[in-house]
Amino acid sequence: MTKSAFISIVGKPNVGKSSLMNNLIGQKVAIVTNKPQTTRTKIMGVLTSGDNQFVFIDTPGLHKPKTKLGENMVKAVKDSMADVDVCVLVIDAVSEPIEKLPTAADIELIEKIKSDKMDCILAINKIDLVDDKSKIMDIILLYSKLFDFSAIIPLSAKNGDGVSILKKELEKYCVEAPHFFSDDELTDQNERTIASEMIREKMLLNLNKEVPHGIAVSIEKFKDRKTSSGEDIIDIEAIIYCESESHKGIIIGKRGEMLKRISTGARKEIENFFCCKINLQCWVKVKEDWRNRTGLIHNFGLD
Repeated sequence: MTKSAFISIVGKPNVGKSSLMNNLIGQKVAIVTNKPQTTRTKIMGVLTSGDNQFVFIDTPGLHKPKTKLGENMVKAVKDSMADVDVCVLVIDAVSEPIEKLPTAADIELIEKIKSDKMDCILAINKIDLVDDKSKIMDIILLYSKLFDFSAIIPLSAKNGDGVSILKKELEKYCVEAPHFFSDDELTDQNERTIASEMIREKMLLNLNKEVPHGIAVSIEKFKDRKTSSGEDIIDIEAIIYCESESHKGIIIGKRGEMLKRISTGARKEIENFFCCKINLQCWVKVKEDWRNRTGLIHNFGLD
């Protein structure tokens, strides 16, 4: 008898939602950086374990939007909470002192969970970074007063502590149903999207301040072929769009060194995922204020 559960993972920016989903699945399907708003759209990650299939919906961090893209990201969070079997609210055990918890984003999400009458599990992430473990108990007591969570699970998405406990708790929400994805599928993202996100991840890791948030990556070519020696290789051509000529210069770097570093890192990441050689070519173009241009946001698949 096959069973399925749809699980939405929500929280404020930079609490480790994507890292948690990757750990639950056992493979990296969502990019991860220490920059806020790394995730821009809903991403589904799929774990099939025996008869159970878990479909995780990773979401952008809930924040106050300043652009049309930001508005779309906030909408994606709230849309992801509709018609799921359970919600996992992820909070960060270290970024805020206890007196500043819960955050405004946490309260907003809890109010939506209440109004939608959803079951919700609270995941207290980054416990590996907490020096005073009594803080974890303080957080549990504080959030228990806000909502009757189905479970409260301290964990570390980075090293895996507590993740198996969360997975066991989520099994309770699997209901008799067909599997919605093939048992060997890991994500709903297509190959081009995966490649573009891996390029963007390397930009987030290598560039500072506002520059990486004003970047979109479009895959213009993704083609399999055989080398002369019969080896599989994928040719990928990507255009990196930014919002100003000054940002373009920063992305390319002195003598092209920054773009080369980004491309090399992305190529290695893509090769690891697709398990074959990659020929990656990247170019940089300017599209001013694209984050407020509905047509461009749509073209980049971010609506």
